[in-house]
Amino acid sequence: MLPPFIIDQIRRREEQEKRRSEQPVLELPVDLPVAPRSEDAEEDERDRGVLIVDLG
Repeated sequence: MLPPFIIDQIRRREEQEKRRSEQPVLELPVDLPVAPRSEDAEEDERDRGVLIVDLG
């Protein structure tokens, strides 16, 4: 059996999460800026390498 203060903390956390989920949410339609792609960017993506870091 859990001590009463732990049960009380769990109950409080559940109530806080319930209040957060009940709050209304407004999503704004925002257009994301799109950067123009160049031919160099496509070439760089194809020639990506691998970096190995040995921490041991």
